[in-house]
Amino acid sequence: MTGIRPLIMCGGNGTRLWPVSRASLPKQFAILVGERSTFQQTMMRAVQLGATQRPLVVTNALHRYLVEEQLAEIGVQADILIEPERRDSGPAILAGACEIAREDADTLVLVLASDQMVQDEGAFREAVVAGIDPALSDHLVTFGVTPTHPATAYGYIQPGEAVGEGAWRVSRFAEKPGAERAASYLLDGFLWNSGNFLFRAGALIGEYERHDPQTAAAVEAAVAQARRDVGTVCLDAEAFARARRLSVDYAVFEHTERAAVVPMSCGWSDVGNWEALWALGEGDPDDNVVRGEVEMHDARGCYVSSDGPLTSVLGLSDIVVVASTDSILVADRRRAGEVKEIVASLQSRGRPEAETHPRVHRPWGWYEVLDAGSRFQVKRIVVRPSGRLSLQKHRHRAEHWVVVTGRARVTIGDEVQELGPNQHAHIPLGAVHRLENFGNTPVEIIEVQHGEYLGEDDIVRIEDIYART
Repeated sequence: MTGIRPLIMCGGNGTRLWPVSRASLPKQFAILVGERSTFQQTMMRAVQLGATQRPLVVTNALHRYLVEEQLAEIGVQADILIEPERRDSGPAILAGACEIAREDADTLVLVLASDQMVQDEGAFREAVVAGIDPALSDHLVTFGVTPTHPATAYGYIQPGEAVGEGAWRVSRFAEKPGAERAASYLLDGFLWNSGNFLFRAGALIGEYERHDPQTAAAVEAAVAQARRDVGTVCLDAEAFARARRLSVDYAVFEHTERAAVVPMSCGWSDVGNWEALWALGEGDPDDNVVRGEVEMHDARGCYVSSDGPLTSVLGLSDIVVVASTDSILVADRRRAGEVKEIVASLQSRGRPEAETHPRVHRPWGWYEVLDAGSRFQVKRIVVRPSGRLSLQKHRHRAEHWVVVTGRARVTIGDEVQELGPNQHAHIPLGAVHRLENFGNTPVEIIEVQHGEYLGEDDIVRIEDIYART
């Protein structure tokens, strides 16, 4: 296969999959089907194409360390391009193309959304192969999914005349239709717009310069002025903010004469809501799909998932029940697409559950709050190997640490000690301290905080290897 550089898009919050998907842990990083996140599955799919170059992942600063953590779990190396803010798919994809073009503008760029599922890897590979020749001849290739039903949740693509074996010129793009028009699109041979693309890096840049010169100039400047470290590129924020907030479809693909489409039938799903997950799952004889600690009795056509409490369903049909450690969703399965309205309502009332996941990821690992009261808070903290919390102090709280697993290096003032399971340390109010994992296995501790104020902003960082302030 011709050399291809995968460009993996990690934007979006996936609010229709709340409470599992939230701003702090969007759906591409959650484990929804199988044992890997859709981001990890996408990365493995990309590298298994063969003859591909090192992938480039586009994400934001909040999710950078999630990307690194999940890449390490599957043993895949990639470069990371960090957006200073979200400005839709167009500027993000263009930034990736510009960064790749710095080495070689003739590189073929395979843009893959990180929050989608593909069940037939062989058919996916065949579609990518079919797109290579059109992309080499400077077509901007989009992959259109052969519809299985008249969906109203997707945009559509109408193929025109052939531009090679297995590829057609795009006749037009169509917005998400109503039910009647969606049915007519199926009869007329339209395809679902998957949001995945293949093109020569220089070809996309040229079309942006022709059709959206403002965004082209802004993104080219953001890449030229970016801060670079080993494997990481941070786009210049001031320049990037001048890019128009538009999808790549609206900015370029709907205007260019070079758009081509390759159909694919690969068991594709955008995992857009809980009903989509129900359709993807392996149901029991009553068409129930369950995950986690779940008991079903006289129930049919339900999707039930629990990340915490035992969840039982009796005598119900066609519902969704999703239980996390801090929130529970119960919905009509056929109205699963409306869950985003619940999230919007929670956001308007300032509820933290709308955006903050119970498990909070940090560059050194993660923590979750187990219990809290007016003057205390109990946390479970997991530090991955080589992870190192900042050297810090608190103005309003003292802390007690008890090691559960692993070997921890603990600094308190001028004293450094190593603690194992069942050993503990006390950090007085105002004491400078740090927790490190110098071993090869995760360190898990229970932290008990006590004080008049227990907010995360009561941290005075003195030294931090992750350059946080």
